Amino acid sequence: MVTPPTLRPRSKPDDPALAWPGLGLLLAVASALVWLTGGSSALAWHAATWAQRPYTLWTASLAHLSGAHLLANLFGLAVMAALGLYLRAGRAALIAVLIAWPLGTAALLAWPQVAGYQGMSGLLNAMLAILWVQALFHAAKPLSFAILAALAVKLIGEHGWSQPLAFDPNWGFNVVYAAHFAGAAAGAACGLVTQSIALARQKYH
Repeated sequence: MVTPPTLRPRSKPDDPALAWPGLGLLLAVASALVWLTGGSSALAWHAATWAQRPYTLWTASLAHLSGAHLLANLFGLAVMAALGLYLRAGRAALIAVLIAWPLGTAALLAWPQVAGYQGMSGLLNAMLAILWVQALFHAAKPLSFAILAALAVKLIGEHGWSQPLAFDPNWGFNVVYAAHFAGAAAGAACGLVTQSIALARQKYH
């Protein structure tokens, strides 16, 4: 009697591991080191000079305007790490983050009002959008709807496409809402592409 080959479930993530929370840990450590060494201003992104300092497309996410700003984003990173670990985010999600990271920052050029940017909120929105795609593609539909609803309510409430930045007295500085919108859009687009490629590779292997 011939035993039929075992078929791999299509809904299984590509390679769940510690890569996603590992990225979160690296981002947290790097952000803390930048803050402690006083390097935030040197790593911020500026619309007028970014072409001469292209590394700021990445490093702007590690630069913060205050200790409270840093702590809030570290908490956000912890939430993203835990959610990604629960969803078993693997290689496709990680690649999506690495691509969406600079794209979200570069997209700020679409808003002339945004002269500069620093902070991790754009990247965190990109990560959340990527985790929405992860949940959508890997049999976690109820959670994917919850993530999408939360992200949509936040972005619509901020309407960063028409109000790219606004002063927030609670923070004491201008919040770049356009970065939240651009990050989420870049994350969703990159997540859909990388997850589709991963699914196609899984299907034909």
